[in-house]
Amino acid sequence: MTGFYRPDSGKVEFNSTDITGHMPHELYHLGIARTFQIPALFWKLTVLENLLVAEKKNPGERFGKALLRRMWEHEEENAAAKAARILKALGLEESWNKPAYLLSGGQMKLLELGRALMSDAKLLLLDEPVSGVNPTLAHEIFSKILKLRDEAGISFLIIEHRLDIALKYVDHMNAMALGKLIASGKPNEVVTDPKVVEAYLGK
Repeated sequence: MTGFYRPDSGKVEFNSTDITGHMPHELYHLGIARTFQIPALFWKLTVLENLLVAEKKNPGERFGKALLRRMWEHEEENAAAKAARILKALGLEESWNKPAYLLSGGQMKLLELGRALMSDAKLLLLDEPVSGVNPTLAHEIFSKILKLRDEAGISFLIIEHRLDIALKYVDHMNAMALGKLIASGKPNEVVTDPKVVEAYLGK
């Protein structure tokens, strides 16, 4: 779905458009962004800089325009203001000037989410956003995801194994085993489905 692997079969649609086999950068410009289970940040850049690199179509990155500051200065200011709003929404505003490698594990997850938000994506694919995160911050991360969904109209597709935390926040759940969908529906229905219980608990 994210373009990192070429499909052997099947079809992927986004907003009624066939995006099967599209490359990651093409999906990014269509409004799909993702995060990784192990954060893939620019470690020596600051928190703010990590967000700014994700801004689309920055005119200051074009060789000709880069030489003429007046042609990109306003856009750069807008991007910085946008990044500041995102950092505040994620609770990272106090760390804006820290190098990414100095953040805690949970903060790294939030920063990667923030970088995805800089793309103005309408669909965010999150790979285990609370993996390795302490329970308090894990609940905070999911609360922020819900707020973003409700206030910004963003859809989230989340892969997560910490069901004790995630089930309190999701409205629809799919369970897979051996590459096949075995149950789909409301969380409480899926976790009690006999096929899911057998696949994951062996009972």
